[in-house]
Amino acid sequence: MEVTRAMAPLGVDRFYNLVKYGFFNGASFFRVVPGFVVQFGLSPIPAVNAAWDNAKITDDPVQGSNVRGTLCFATAGPNTRTTQLFINLGDNVRLDQMGFAPFGKVAQGMEVVDKIYSGYGEQPNQAMITKEGAAYLKANFPEMDAITKAVIVGPPPAAVPPAAPKKAPTAAPSAPKLPAATPKQTAVPPVAPAKK
Repeated sequence: MEVTRAMAPLGVDRFYNLVKYGFFNGASFFRVVPGFVVQFGLSPIPAVNAAWDNAKITDDPVQGSNVRGTLCFATAGPNTRTTQLFINLGDNVRLDQMGFAPFGKVAQGMEVVDKIYSGYGEQPNQAMITKEGAAYLKANFPEMDAITKAVIVGPPPAAVPPAAPKKAPTAAPSAPKLPAATPKQTAVPPVAPAKK
């Protein structure tokens, strides 16, 4: 994956931190709709999913297009991005108008993405993955592909410096609370079955 912070700064910052702290290690590709999307971003560890349950970030403006090979956060509506992402398996430009802001692309290996096991389609239950993690997936979907390990290669994204405070604080601010993510995200509305 190659990400471009200018395309969706909040999304790239979230993605960077998720990779940095190993969130995607062992995560499965739990929703695969051939020609449309492959979705991932639920940890195999239930406690990790619970910790991110409410870690919503606001939407970035759409700067690019959801063409084949681009990476984008899934949502459950406006301003609900957390940890789930999808890779576009086709040119899904209609998602641009729906507010899905791509921020990266598969730089090499799209042929591997195309081979991610799709036999389960949209059967895996996201709530069960969130609650039971790898145990649920191994028991019910043994052929499902997963990420072995995600690592950062290259420099970290250049963050926008925070605005200077109007006056000096009187006490040290408390440490920010680690946000949590929602498991009930769907990349886009379900696809209608192809007509025969």
